[in-house]
Parts: sequence; C-alpha cells; structure tokens
Amino acid sequence: MTKMCFTLSASRLMKVSEGRKLCKEMGDKPILLLSVEFEAKKRYFASKGKAAS
Repeated sequence: MTKMCFTLSASRLMKVSEGRKLCKEMGDKPILLLSVEFEAKKRYFASKGKAAS
C-alpha cells in the first residue's frame, strides 16, 4: 500500500473534527483529492491569465 502525502489548505476556519473528517475522506478516496487539485489548478491558471490580459 502506498502512502499519500498532501497539504490541506482551508479557505475558512474549521473545527478540528471537520479537518480530521476531511483528511480521512481525502485519504480514503484518492480520486477525490486529484479532482480537487485539478479544479484548484484550473481556477488558478484562469485567474492568472485574466490578470495578464
């Protein structure tokens, strides 16, 4: 079994229990983590492109 390491960044303050629950969900479903990462990158590069225009 491979161990996944990732960094969780929150856009709002969370209770510790919410953070633990989110980390557990991400660890149990790696495809969910990949989809969240892809969406974040897509939004970042879209905003970066608008700023350059």
